[in-house]
Amino acid sequence: MTENALHTAGPQAAATAATHDTQPSTVAGPPPGGRPPRPTLGRRAAALADSLWRPALVLVVLFAAWWFVAAREYVPNYLVPTPGQVWATMTGQWSELARHTLVTLYETVLGFVLAAALGLAAAVGIAYSRTLDKALYPIVLFAQVIPKIAIAPLLVVWFGLGLTPKVILAVLIAFFPVVISGVAGLRSTDPELLDLAATMGAGPWRTFRKIRFPNALPHLMAGLKVAVTLAVVGAVVGEFVGASEGLGYVLLLANGNLDAALLFADLILMSAIGIVLFVLVEVAEALLIPWHASRRAGVPLTTS
Repeated sequence: MTENALHTAGPQAAATAATHDTQPSTVAGPPPGGRPPRPTLGRRAAALADSLWRPALVLVVLFAAWWFVAAREYVPNYLVPTPGQVWATMTGQWSELARHTLVTLYETVLGFVLAAALGLAAAVGIAYSRTLDKALYPIVLFAQVIPKIAIAPLLVVWFGLGLTPKVILAVLIAFFPVVISGVAGLRSTDPELLDLAATMGAGPWRTFRKIRFPNALPHLMAGLKVAVTLAVVGAVVGEFVGASEGLGYVLLLANGNLDAALLFADLILMSAIGIVLFVLVEVAEALLIPWHASRRAGVPLTTS
């Protein structure tokens, strides 16, 4: 079985392939019936439109309500500006806003990547070692329940006003969902698959690479999608405490000057960062686990 076929078939097909990578296949052709035809470009476009029109409709309704309330001044414009005022602020100050956006984006991505790497390593250690499970898991939980905004000033005192405290806060906030989802995924492997791989001579590394890690990917990707949005929060919280650039710094300036238009523009850019990064993780999930039930079209979410 080739790597691509194994990747498409999923972890349950890996138990046999884990010990037979070097043996020639005895199957001369494709399985009976063959693979289903790949959807055409038109069908993909139709599926994309079908998945987008509902959230687009909700956004249009919310935007219309915002415009109506602001235009009629049911709430003063210095509290809720009109969409036109926000747009004028974004276009008039775009170069400055773009610079601050890139700063926050860099802090977010760096914090997320570090949180993903450290979280996966911790999850593997906890799943494979009972000692680490007993020693590390309570510490991870204790670190999560500490309010991050409370330790942000301490990080600024320790590491200064530069990049480091923002990245550390992003890592601390995004670390927990990666660990929890990784541990849940690694422990959810069918014991019969592990027993079968062991009886066929597969070592721990091959079992992890062919069975346990692919089986954990659906859980892990769910945790990464949560973590990437939380990393934005961590970076912005770090900018609140001490920074001279970044969207969190702009938010403090806008709040102090009662500049509601700049405040709304800043919030929109923060949301855009989170949405773009979430979509990128979603695309990575579609490429890594196309075999999973959640990635198949037409799979019902309920039994009713």
